[in-house]
Amino acid sequence: MPNTQQSLQLLIEQVNRSVIGQQHVVQALVIGLLTKGHILLEGLPGTAKTRSVKALAQAMKSSFGRVQFTPDLLPSDVTGTTVYREVDGKPSLSFEPGPIFNDIVLADEINRAPAKVQSALLEAMAEGTLTVANQTHQLPELFMVLATQNPIEQEGTYPLPEAQMDRFMMKVTVDYPDRQAELDIVKLVRGEESPQSTAPQIQISPAEVLTARAQLQTIYVSDLMLNYMVGLVMASRHPEQYSDTKLAEWLAIGASPRASIALDKCARAHAWLAGRDHVDADDVRAVAHAVLGHRMMLSFDAIADGVDQRQVVDELLNCVVIGQ
Repeated sequence: MPNTQQSLQLLIEQVNRSVIGQQHVVQALVIGLLTKGHILLEGLPGTAKTRSVKALAQAMKSSFGRVQFTPDLLPSDVTGTTVYREVDGKPSLSFEPGPIFNDIVLADEINRAPAKVQSALLEAMAEGTLTVANQTHQLPELFMVLATQNPIEQEGTYPLPEAQMDRFMMKVTVDYPDRQAELDIVKLVRGEESPQSTAPQIQISPAEVLTARAQLQTIYVSDLMLNYMVGLVMASRHPEQYSDTKLAEWLAIGASPRASIALDKCARAHAWLAGRDHVDADDVRAVAHAVLGHRMMLSFDAIADGVDQRQVVDELLNCVVIGQ
C-alpha cells in the first residue's frame, strides 16, 4: 500500500507544479480517478480548468481524448459513428469510435453544447458502455470524464440537465488565484517557453490506479460515520427536521441516493490519500461541498436572497450532529 500511495502523492505534486494555486482542484481530480468518478470543473475562462485536466493526463500512461463542445456539435462527434466501407469489393459497415473511447476524456466547455449532445454522455458516464446503432461498446476500464464549464450566467451556455449533473461524482468551483499564485503562474509560463524547459518525468500507470481503487475497499467506515453521511443527505431532503434556520426555505429538492454513495467513496479516497485506514469526520467534511452542492436544487427564495450551494452545504454541516 505505501508504494501505491507514494505514487499517487507524486502524481498530485507533479500536477500541482503545473497548475499553481488550485490544489483543491488537483486533489478532486485524483479523488475522481481513485473512485472511478467523473468530475465537473466550473469557473470563469482562464482559471486553468483545461490545463489541470491536461496536466493530469500527461502525468499518466493512458490514452487521452478531448472534445471541444460547441453549439453545432453532433452526438456522433462525441460517441463515434458507423461508416460505410468497401472491403474486397464488398460493402460493409464498421464502427469508428469517437474521442469518448479513451481512458481520460476532457469535455471542454460542456455547457456550450445543446442538451442532445450533453445527454450522449449519460450512458457512458453511468454504465461504462456506449450504444451506437444498436451495438453496445465497452469503454476502457480507466474511463473517466473530466468536464469543464463556464458559469451558466455566461453568454452562450446551456444548463446541464439534472440527471447528468447527478452523474458527476464531484463538482469543483475554480476561482481566480491570489496575488502570489498569479505571480508564480506568470513565472511558470515564462519558464515553459524556454527551450531548456523539461517535460514531466513521472508517469503513473493504469495498473497503479486500479491497485489504488482496490485498496479503497480496505478503508474502514464506522456506522457512526456512515450515519453521519446519510444524515447530511437526509437533511437536504427534510431540512425542517434538522434545522430551525432558513434551510427549509432555501431547498427545493434535496440530494439523491447517489450523493450518499459518492460521500462514502470520496471520504474513503480522502482518508487513503492521507495515509489513514479509516474515515473520520474531517474526511466527510472535506468532500461534502463538492459532492453535495450540485445535487441540490435551490428555491426561488434562496436565489432571491443571493444564497448559493456552498452556503447551503455549510448550513447542512452545521445542523447535522455526529451520532444524531
